[in-house]
Amino acid sequence: MTEYLTTRELAAMLRVKERKVYDLVAAGSLPVHRVTGKLLFPKVEIEEWILASGAAAKPNQNQRKQVSSEAAVIIGGHDPLLEWALRASHSGIASFMDGAVDGLQRWSDHYLAVGLHVPGPDGEWNVASVSSAYGDQPVVLIEWAKRKRGLIYRADLHRAIDSFKAIGKLRFQSRQAESGSELVLAHLLEREGLKRTALNCVDAIERSEMDLAMAIANGKADVGLGIEASARQFQLEFKEMVEERFDLLIWRKAYFDPAFQTLVRFCAGDAFKSRAREFGGYDIAGFGTVHFNGP
Repeated sequence: MTEYLTTRELAAMLRVKERKVYDLVAAGSLPVHRVTGKLLFPKVEIEEWILASGAAAKPNQNQRKQVSSEAAVIIGGHDPLLEWALRASHSGIASFMDGAVDGLQRWSDHYLAVGLHVPGPDGEWNVASVSSAYGDQPVVLIEWAKRKRGLIYRADLHRAIDSFKAIGKLRFQSRQAESGSELVLAHLLEREGLKRTALNCVDAIERSEMDLAMAIANGKADVGLGIEASARQFQLEFKEMVEERFDLLIWRKAYFDPAFQTLVRFCAGDAFKSRAREFGGYDIAGFGTVHFNGP
């Protein structure tokens, strides 16, 4: 085994963080062998790669900075409770919540975490997508909250809408293609034996849970697929279709970043629990549960 380097040994040789090694592996830049789930780097080929690419040890100032309180950003799916907690906790963490799919594609060590609510096989949430995209990297998937998602609509329609088939010709409000809710929509339509073409979608799209509810409340559309919390905010009717799990995918080392730990401690307090009850449609009993742990 002395003919091979571990990830830690290679990182020390190159004078970079282990996360950078994983990035190079993901990009296909390094000679590597996977043995029983571990990454092993052949010494001879690594030395040849260093000579060929000029990738010899570089000073620390050229390394990517570790995620810090000053630069911490959470991306991915939009969640009103998370958005509120980031502010109320004074964690210093910023957010760019433009969709779970967008977050999965965009995520790198430039960002602290990504919010996900991606349906998977057998009723599981997020694990299959994380395992496929980041299964060989040092990441952890932790539960944020379970939340109720369903059809939201105005009471002045004077009719109950309890299925997608019941929507008929009513105007349907969509989210952006990069959002997790569009994946959930496709799943629910398939469950009813419908295609997206069965919906009378308005031309405009909305990019957050709250924006979707606001569009319906303002009469720009009649019905949409949203979470109970946003329906309550705008006094809209709500018919639950599914309980989804919203998770945070985070680099294992970044979990211990002071900013993220400030958020975690805040979410263990009464103010967070009280706000979750006020929003409605949330189950935070599983907060912090680990659903995936990378190598």
